[in-house]
Amino acid sequence: MEFKKYKIKDIGKIVSGGTPSTKINDYWGGNISWLTPKDLSNYVYMYISIGERNISKQGLKNSSAKLLPKNTVLLTSRAPIGYVAIANNELSTNQGFKSVVCDNQICDYIFFYYWLKNNMTTIKNHASGSTFQEISGKSFKNIFINLPSLKIQKNISSILMSIDNKIELNEKINQNLENIMKEIFIYLFVKFENIKKENFKDSKWGKIPKTFEIIKLEEIIEITSGKRPFCKSEIKNNEFNVPIIGASNIMGYTNEELYNNKILIIGRVGTLGIVQRKYNKSFPSDNTLVIKSNYYNFVYQILKLINYDSLNIGSTQPLISQKIIKEIEIILPSHNVLMKFEDLCNNFMQKININTYENKKLTKLRDILLPKLMSGEIDVSKVEI
Repeated sequence: MEFKKYKIKDIGKIVSGGTPSTKINDYWGGNISWLTPKDLSNYVYMYISIGERNISKQGLKNSSAKLLPKNTVLLTSRAPIGYVAIANNELSTNQGFKSVVCDNQICDYIFFYYWLKNNMTTIKNHASGSTFQEISGKSFKNIFINLPSLKIQKNISSILMSIDNKIELNEKINQNLENIMKEIFIYLFVKFENIKKENFKDSKWGKIPKTFEIIKLEEIIEITSGKRPFCKSEIKNNEFNVPIIGASNIMGYTNEELYNNKILIIGRVGTLGIVQRKYNKSFPSDNTLVIKSNYYNFVYQILKLINYDSLNIGSTQPLISQKIIKEIEIILPSHNVLMKFEDLCNNFMQKININTYENKKLTKLRDILLPKLMSGEIDVSKVEI
């Protein structure tokens, strides 16, 4: 495999973004997708179509935002550096991006997407700034990139994308299964659409099924607070392999577990409203609440419906207590109905867990192949795809 050295400025057009004035309402709410780095913060797919907000044609015209064509490679250049995606349609971004419209005679845009993923450390080393790190247009355009022929680029892209496509398919299947469980919950336990009218009774919340009752959540859960680990590592290794669960995600690893069974975790302080399910070894941190229940899937759906902002008792930062969660009133179905729901959800969760495990293996495979393909250690010059 032969490589030719370019600068990024030689392989395509580099475009920065902009933000229309927020004081002019006519600049916002149009039909032009407008992305900020926040839109990519938890985004797991290769292609992106929309962000949280849209701008109008007026907003585009009266700002430094640019309309980017489909297949533009998007890189966040500050706050933070390193999120990468590909435009699935025409869209625009704020000034937190350095986007590249690749010259398709020189560089395959999917190959460049993976090249950025593989060279993020090098890219971040070009950042500067005192208050926060940022990659300037001048620095970014002068970064060197070694490119094989277009045929080889597309071969590499196809191999890596086939893995990512399977990962994305599994993610979408899992999301569909999650949505189905939510809809079944609402159908059975919120709208009561399977219950005949004559089988309802009066309650302080209006008509509810005769076999249902209003209780406090504490009657079907056990709740406790997480703890602070004695020692931790930012990176998972052979010794530190138990995830430390924060209010919203994994925040490191430790060498002991607090739990090795099915638990639900919600934020106690700081971030509120994210409900996490854990099935294996875990160490919930001291800014979380840990919940157990025989009606695990039912309680999960209940917790997802709660407006946690309304329960906040914190002054300097968001805070909720065990007592507040215990005191929440819910409508409890009969045990038999609940167990049928639990069995149904367990079948869905088994498929979700299989897909999740498969994705971990596929991600590991992709991450092993990526540097080897990019460097030419694995030669795909004679591969026909």
